[in-house]
Amino acid sequence: MSDNQSFAAPAVVRLPRYTKTEQDEILGDGDDPFGVAAAGLTWLPKEEHFGIRHGDRLVAHAGLLRLPVAIGDTRTEVVGVGGVAVAPDMQGQGLARLVVTAALDHARTMGPQHALLFCRPPLVPLYQRLGWHPLDKDVLVEQPETRLVTMPLRTMVTPLRDKAHWPSGPVRLLSLPM
Repeated sequence: MSDNQSFAAPAVVRLPRYTKTEQDEILGDGDDPFGVAAAGLTWLPKEEHFGIRHGDRLVAHAGLLRLPVAIGDTRTEVVGVGGVAVAPDMQGQGLARLVVTAALDHARTMGPQHALLFCRPPLVPLYQRLGWHPLDKDVLVEQPETRLVTMPLRTMVTPLRDKAHWPSGPVRLLSLPM
């Protein structure tokens, strides 16, 4: 076989499901693989999944979920992006860019004008390089027992359509976060 096979660009594939075992394959089986447990939030599982395999091992993932949101007096929907993960030993190779780009390509077929994600502050520069913009306002999210809480993570958005404009006004996710 040719040596070129080992240098082929990683391919993003649509995953039929994404299990805890597959998440552990990427991030290990720690108690807080995304570093967000301190936020004390309940999260929704994603419905659409994209991944990158290196050999037989899943090394990157991004998930999507369509969600209702209120921005000021406007009710609309966004595509929530979450569960973005790259195996620690594979970071720095552009896999986050590849898997998020593939997920956003699919998100453009889902209808909403924008995608939204929540991330830890150290990840904001990564997402900005990928075309995301931080919101400068607090975002309210629903939690069990009809609680409404301020999202403690940074909220970022990116347009899914040319000339899509994020409305002004307070933002409330009308569901659990993704």
